[in-house]
Amino acid sequence: MSTTMMHLADGIEIPQLGFGTWQVPQADAAAAVEAALKAGYRHIDTAQMYQNEAGVGEGLRASGVSRDEVFLTTKCNNTTHGFDASIAALEQSLDLLGLDHVDLYLIHWPQPSRDEYAATWKGFIEAKKRGLTRSIGVSNFHIPYLERIIAETGVTPSINQIELHPLLTQEPLVAECRRLGVAIESWSPLASGGIIGNPVIAEIAQGYGKSVAQTVIRWHLQLGYIVLPKSVTPARIAENIDVFDFELTPTELQRISALNEDSRTGPDPADLG
Repeated sequence: MSTTMMHLADGIEIPQLGFGTWQVPQADAAAAVEAALKAGYRHIDTAQMYQNEAGVGEGLRASGVSRDEVFLTTKCNNTTHGFDASIAALEQSLDLLGLDHVDLYLIHWPQPSRDEYAATWKGFIEAKKRGLTRSIGVSNFHIPYLERIIAETGVTPSINQIELHPLLTQEPLVAECRRLGVAIESWSPLASGGIIGNPVIAEIAQGYGKSVAQTVIRWHLQLGYIVLPKSVTPARIAENIDVFDFELTPTELQRISALNEDSRTGPDPADLG
């Protein structure tokens, strides 16, 4: 298996298809990550909030894949916002992962009511200067939050990881991120399973001999998104990366995008304070 690579605005290269570990328990994380790396994934996404970083690091070591071949992301917990706290949190993550740096560090949620995300972003800039992370970005940031941290620091996030799937296409946010040079990364790319029975996608998938999940992952890739499907089942992990031998037509892409209902599986970032 292989995956396409994308260049971020800061010059860092990232595999476009990654393996997500949200809701993967610590006890299952090592086996899941090892299976993903053996299936061909070279991009692993975790977070302090997931409480599985130690297992992710264990799976990386058990896989036998060289560290410099794997792009690894973690995210700052909601309880560790602020300049100093965000740097200390990353150092703790590195201890748990057994690594000296991550490739990408994200602010997991902006928590606008706490109003600490700008100070946290300044801590991220310092963490990158110290070599603790190669790239820095955000997650779940609406346009005003992005504009504020850029205005206050002059540093643009390399990525905005957001909930994005055919039922929540977030086109205005995507357009603004692209204008700013911020790459889009999709979490919950299959709407937490909510699109699996969709008849429109099923019809398109059948024409290629692919599953609905594979077809939706392909939709993300062709629209230029970094995408993070998640599974703990080895067969499903392998299936989700087997998406590079077919291509959706422009009409098919539009039919899938037209399914948008502005329907979230997770909270609105403006409400999570």
